[in-house]
Amino acid sequence: MTTHEMLLRRMSAARTETDKLFQLVKPEALYDRPIPERHRFIFYMGHLEAFDWNLLQSRLPGLKTFDPSLDQLFAFGIDPVGAGLPTDTTAAWPAENRVTDYRDRIRSDMDAALIRSPAGWAGGESPATLLNAAIEHRLMHAETLAYMLHQLPYDRKRRESQVSVAEGRRDDAGGIQIPSGPAELGLARQDQKEFGWDNEFAPHSVHVPSFLIDRYKATNAQFLEFLEAGGYQEQSLWTPEGWDWKQRREILHPAFWKRVDGVWWYLAMFDEIPLPLEWPVYVSHAEASAYARWAGKRLPSEAEWQRAAYGTPDGTSRPYPWGSEAPRAQHGFFDFARWDPFPVHAYPETRSAFGVEGLAGSGWEWTSSAFEPFPGFLPFPFYESYSANFFDGMHPVMKGGSMRTDRSMLRPSFRNWFQPHYQYVYAGFRCAAC
Repeated sequence: MTTHEMLLRRMSAARTETDKLFQLVKPEALYDRPIPERHRFIFYMGHLEAFDWNLLQSRLPGLKTFDPSLDQLFAFGIDPVGAGLPTDTTAAWPAENRVTDYRDRIRSDMDAALIRSPAGWAGGESPATLLNAAIEHRLMHAETLAYMLHQLPYDRKRRESQVSVAEGRRDDAGGIQIPSGPAELGLARQDQKEFGWDNEFAPHSVHVPSFLIDRYKATNAQFLEFLEAGGYQEQSLWTPEGWDWKQRREILHPAFWKRVDGVWWYLAMFDEIPLPLEWPVYVSHAEASAYARWAGKRLPSEAEWQRAAYGTPDGTSRPYPWGSEAPRAQHGFFDFARWDPFPVHAYPETRSAFGVEGLAGSGWEWTSSAFEPFPGFLPFPFYESYSANFFDGMHPVMKGGSMRTDRSMLRPSFRNWFQPHYQYVYAGFRCAAC
């Protein structure tokens, strides 16, 4: 199978993932907005195809735009920082059948052109780079759409079963001392075997002084201690921006928690269940930072996290925390394999060379580092705003991956980011100290 054929197969598989998500949304809920900072579901149904079309249409011979108004309407998503929350009404959006016709026409026309023209596209960019960008863009939305689906009321989505979780055995949950040494960050541009986004370039080494990091992610049980100790009421634990956000939005607990008659419940994807104490807590960066201060610790930097996850005592780096073996079931859940998280200690075979566990698959992890360009950064000419628009000091880096992350984005160089007051992402944290 050629590289082009393999990419077309991956694109088809990615479409299947996003199609399955929209099928879980009941028809009457397609125009719902379960997360205030995001668009309605109907926008994303059109956006995924519009992105592919706007990226590839002018570069593939024989393709002509057929609905420029929808090309523009569905062109861009939004970031939660934005200039206020969206205020549109359902009447502002086209009917579902027009959106699905638009989707189907794009797929039909574009797929035919992709088969006809495996090489020699206009514009100068590598076809493989463009297709990888389209595929990973869709796969990222397959995860962020799950965040929206998670916040949708249970009676407005269809249920789906999920696989059970191995409990595993919990070792000492204390910290692990990581010796000083290099953290290898970034990806080489000349490495054509692996796709990377513009913010992943270029490779460089950062010397990291010795530090302590938690073996496991912080759990719901640990965060409950913080909450019951009055952490949400102690202003000294919060940054001024975090405190202002918490007060304005009346944030009193994680978005995935609910208190009923004095008992804490967890809002899982399809059910409310008793709070799973050994699952990782999913919170905003502001909440994670407040907890770390309460615990007398801090969040790790991006370089510290990278060293703890992929580094080794001899100074080399691994392709995965556990070694060179490709991700398998024994390493936990990813590739959309499960809807909800699982105990932080469930998969000891994920252990890094330094003994840190659960670094990929059980939730992204907040770092203390702002999303910034690496030395030698160059924006993608076909998507100049992808990274550069967020180098504003307002978006902390996240590393790792969740059970709704495609394995392609478990690569060491991949960087995720969100604004610090966004509670809905599948992101937890682990504490560090000097």
